[in-house]
Amino acid sequence: METFLCKKIIFLFSIVFSLVILVSFSAIKTPKKNQIFYTNSGEVSFHSEAAEELIDAQSNELRAIINVDSMGFSFVVRIESFDGFNVELQKTHFNENYMESSKFPNAIFQGKIIDEVDFSKDGVYVVRAKGVLNIHGVEKERIIKTTLSINNNIVTVYSKFDVLTMDHNIKIPRIVHDKIASDIIVEVKAALKKK
Repeated sequence: METFLCKKIIFLFSIVFSLVILVSFSAIKTPKKNQIFYTNSGEVSFHSEAAEELIDAQSNELRAIINVDSMGFSFVVRIESFDGFNVELQKTHFNENYMESSKFPNAIFQGKIIDEVDFSKDGVYVVRAKGVLNIHGVEKERIIKTTLSINNNIVTVYSKFDVLTMDHNIKIPRIVHDKIASDIIVEVKAALKKK
């Protein structure tokens, strides 16, 4: 009788133990793979409004990535991809004399989103993007106000901010000061899809 009772207790104990192990394993969440949003065809435009001349140029080659888990981001545009200048000579001067794009081929902004965003919910979020803006080989820490619109697993990024040429050691000869502004307005628009 005692042997039968012992066997029954051991049997019940093994069932309870198995259930505890099973529940414990099911409670452990497997780590998610990094959630990434990206694009290779975002838009960047800049506007220079000086006393004697307006310059508008744009690129559709902005590469952008946002890592949802780390809230990290990276935006890169090739300087030579800008187009739409008033005349071809203006584009040549932009690349050769001011931006020195053969030496500094890319403009880069990378860092972290420092406000909360729920990428799993559709909505509009106004956030601060904190990072390092590298233009003309000169790095400048910036916090740039940005609007993120999330809809159906697409994150649309919009931002408008200014860049001072002196902050990035872009030299503008005195002779053309009336044609090129020292404060350039930059606009970014990009639709990032889930990878």
